[in-house]
Amino acid sequence: MNKAMLAGGVSAVALMGGYAASQAGAETSTADAAASASPSGPPPGGGFGQTIAYGDFVGVTTDGTLVGDLYAIHRTGVSTTRVVRAGAAFVNALTDDQKSATLFDIDADQWLDWTNVDSNDREGLALRDMDEKQYKLAIKLLKAALSARGLENASQIRKLNHFLGEYSGDTSKALNSDAYWFTIMGTPSATDPWGFQFEGHHLVINYFVLGDQVVATPTFRGSEPTKIAYDGVDYHLFREETAAGLKMLRSLNATQLATAAPGTEEKTGTNLTVGAGNDNAVLPYKGLKGSELNHRQQKLLLDLVEVYTGTIDEGHSRVWLRDIEKHLDDTYFYWIGESEDDSAFYYRVHSPVVLIEYDAESPLAYHEDDDSSSASPTAAATASASAPGPGGPNGTPTQQHIHTIIRTPNGNDYGVDLLKLHLETDH
Repeated sequence: MNKAMLAGGVSAVALMGGYAASQAGAETSTADAAASASPSGPPPGGGFGQTIAYGDFVGVTTDGTLVGDLYAIHRTGVSTTRVVRAGAAFVNALTDDQKSATLFDIDADQWLDWTNVDSNDREGLALRDMDEKQYKLAIKLLKAALSARGLENASQIRKLNHFLGEYSGDTSKALNSDAYWFTIMGTPSATDPWGFQFEGHHLVINYFVLGDQVVATPTFRGSEPTKIAYDGVDYHLFREETAAGLKMLRSLNATQLATAAPGTEEKTGTNLTVGAGNDNAVLPYKGLKGSELNHRQQKLLLDLVEVYTGTIDEGHSRVWLRDIEKHLDDTYFYWIGESEDDSAFYYRVHSPVVLIEYDAESPLAYHEDDDSSSASPTAAATASASAPGPGGPNGTPTQQHIHTIIRTPNGNDYGVDLLKLHLETDH
């Protein structure tokens, strides 16, 4: 079951009104399967690429061939009780019609059928269409799965998505802080495999659970803008990701820099390669190998990785980072672009078990005033999404539009490899 089969997804069973909309005073969404005006355009790395079936999934590889024996079913010693209970409580609060739109088999194509574009064409149940109890339980599920930092980042992405709706003149569709959809794959269980997907503009979280193991990839996080004053709050999203990347790069000597940042590729308006629709991407290693780093530099590389892995609950984040550290010598760091604090650049961290991309992109929907990097809550009344500026995919990149993604290469995105092992050994 996918978007092509169920056009409009939950809009077919949308509630009249909804807790989120009534609380925010926003316009109530109507059944609308069409995409919004798409001010953010097609995401790089295949936002409108070929969505494949679950059975055709291979995963990201360096040459089309999977590296075997990387993943195993084992005890982590970190409880998943909170997320299991939160998932079960959320499912139990759904109506029959909502369950029909939201619940999928554990090996459903829905896992792969995601996009970070601002579209209403999604399966599941949106936050804006939930009643008060469902909304609170949905947020509780996110809180159980994510760290405090990860939850705060997700909330800020959603908030700035709403700002972009105001700026563009329409918060009734996908540019809304509650235009984010939940789907559940499998049945929340302490023993059987299950998971959830939380999907909307600039934020997609895939979270697979098997026993006390967790796979939280692919996870896409982005924002446009990233730094702004809005509703009396100063936002600066992806500051840690930016700073950690620069710190890693600046630790390298001239010989190492020549390998990590060779300057053979241009920083364009979009350099991300493994976004939506690129689940089976072939991406060779590039850059400086971890074995060529000294101890301090290896620590900085792990610190950079932790900025991304640390968005899930603390216990499983530590497990994840330990697994990545085992392959540190075979982890590559690659850089495109300049390296000033405010430069627009791209970097990649790539090993057999992790793939991270950070990309500062060209403005598509938001254009800063020449003398200001902030906007007031009334920006929508005075600003225009068509304001002058070097926009579009081929425009001048800026840190005001950032995309990031983290994946588990060699077949374990969405927990696919773990599910195969589970079915082979337990069934």
